[in-house]
Amino acid sequence: MRVLFVSSGKNGNVGCVVKNQGESLRGGGINVDYFLIKPGFWGYLIAIHKLRIKYNLGQFDLVHAHYSLCGFVAGLAGCKPLVVSLMGSDIYTSGFLRMVIRIFIRHKWTETIVKTRQMKELIAIDSIHIIPNGVDIERFRPIPKEIARQHIGYKENKRLIVFIAVKNRKEKNLDLAMDTIKHLNDNSVDFKHIHDVPNQEIPYYLNAADVLLLPSTREGSVNVIKEAMACNCPVVSTDVGDVRWVTGDTDGCFITSFEPEDVAQKIKAALDFGKKTEGRKKIFDLGLDSDNIVRKLIVLYEKLIVNNKII
Repeated sequence: MRVLFVSSGKNGNVGCVVKNQGESLRGGGINVDYFLIKPGFWGYLIAIHKLRIKYNLGQFDLVHAHYSLCGFVAGLAGCKPLVVSLMGSDIYTSGFLRMVIRIFIRHKWTETIVKTRQMKELIAIDSIHIIPNGVDIERFRPIPKEIARQHIGYKENKRLIVFIAVKNRKEKNLDLAMDTIKHLNDNSVDFKHIHDVPNQEIPYYLNAADVLLLPSTREGSVNVIKEAMACNCPVVSTDVGDVRWVTGDTDGCFITSFEPEDVAQKIKAALDFGKKTEGRKKIFDLGLDSDNIVRKLIVLYEKLIVNNKII
């Protein structure tokens, strides 16, 4: 089976989330190629013609586009069968965009995937599939804290809180994180905003940390939460996306409001927990390991290919 992944790519690189899923599919025996779209209006517009050429010459069994804008490009390029994954930001931004998405779901996209039940309810189309991104449990695994801290060069003997997010993303809510640290007012606690770090290094930061903090105002299915759970790292998070479902009743994981005092209190509770969680077991119980997610995608792909040949 040959699948073409369509996504935007800054500096010519595939985003970590898309690349991880593509590599997981390759591990499942699927031949995955990538078509990258340069961000920006003209980048997407020019990509329609370029994608049509690549699709017509490539003999692909299907196309899988990630995020709505790439789905629009693939739909207008005539790619069929076409699977489109909506990742969260495309649904939560504006009512107008959701209206356009509904039109494409009904008329251009063969199948649509969302990451959470909340996303499906917001789009309000019963036929779309809920398939979260999986976590690579081979890469994201528990590592002794001392080894992880040595790897990242962290030499302080402090309890470490990590906030892992791209810079200048308002919804990630760095301001709340900083206000929370002020409320903690604890010299034995260190806070680090992790950004511009290669994805393969993230497991070391999660294992070096005593707590992962996620103060976001909105999310889809939060990959870093699942990654932290796979590393048995305690979590403090606002109630966004599917965080409450993923963390469930796992000891050492806490849901907080958007009040700095409450976030600080939950961080203190996570620090006082003082040990690894059983988050990894929760990931397996929920079927969020990448192997399980890949099996679901392959079943969907095979069904589409068969139906497309019949048509």
